[in-house]
Amino acid sequence: MTFTKFGCALVVAAGFGLAAAQAQQGNSISVQVSGLRNNNGDVRCGLYNSAATFPKSGQEFKGVVAPISGQHATCTFTDVAPGVYAVAFFHAEKGETKMRTGFFGQPEEGYGFSRDAKGTMGPPSFNAAAYTYSGGATSWPATITYP
Repeated sequence: MTFTKFGCALVVAAGFGLAAAQAQQGNSISVQVSGLRNNNGDVRCGLYNSAATFPKSGQEFKGVVAPISGQHATCTFTDVAPGVYAVAFFHAEKGETKMRTGFFGQPEEGYGFSRDAKGTMGPPSFNAAAYTYSGGATSWPATITYP
């Protein structure tokens, strides 16, 4: 999968969720994004619940937009049922709603995945980025990568 497809997959709006799942109040996943190069714009995160959808355009389970402060951002997904999830995110420095990519699909801005997973010639696999979530409040650290 090229980064162009990955960039399109990150068309994320706050509270956007397309897949149906049994949400549970009080359950939350917070992704602590560090390594941002500045406080401009925000960080857009997509939560995915299957390998079949990760990270495909419009197939996020949930999406959030997180403000940046002190070169850190926290993407918090609420009312999440226990399961297996992976996160993809990017730094929308200029308020973009999808990640900018170059001619060959290479990212032009910061991006990353849960577990700091890395891919070769595209995004990592769902399994490389996924965590098993048992419920409650949890926090996953993640570091952004700039091209």
